[in-house]
Amino acid sequence: MTLRFSTASQCGAACVAALAALVATAPRAEPAAPAPKPCMTPEYRQFDFWLGDWSVANADGRVIGANRIESLEGGCVLQEHWSAVRGGTGTSLSAWDAERQRWHQTWVDAGGGVALLDGAFADGRMVLSGDAVDREHARTLRNRITWIPLADGRVRQTWEQSEDAGATWKTVFDGYYARKP
Repeated sequence: MTLRFSTASQCGAACVAALAALVATAPRAEPAAPAPKPCMTPEYRQFDFWLGDWSVANADGRVIGANRIESLEGGCVLQEHWSAVRGGTGTSLSAWDAERQRWHQTWVDAGGGVALLDGAFADGRMVLSGDAVDREHARTLRNRITWIPLADGRVRQTWEQSEDAGATWKTVFDGYYARKP
């Protein structure tokens, strides 16, 4: 459809009708599908059982600390805030690394300790491990930390160390997390 007018004022109703016809026959764009939210695939939710405000006891039931684990950055990160009864604090950041297809945790404590751990959730447990330098004894230690959600709602965390590249292991922490009321 072609309409010709010598001035804009001559267009009037004819232009309005032509514009309406053009709009009516124009192809309609489908609404765009919403973009998937980052960090919402099942892998990102594997460690959510650890979220909460916890009292931590040893195997004998004696309280040894408190830990608060919160979700940050739209569910992409878990941040830990540890406080031991005997003093000492630390924090960690844990996240699913989609590029490397594994979990990563960076731990830092008030004594200058740093642990870099990687691993996976399998068979109902999160297992992260990594090597660290023991500056005091000038050696490398392998750390392996396991979190297991228990049927009664608690979480058991076991930290093991190996001085011989994983041939043998010694338990250095065995804690039971119970949710604070």
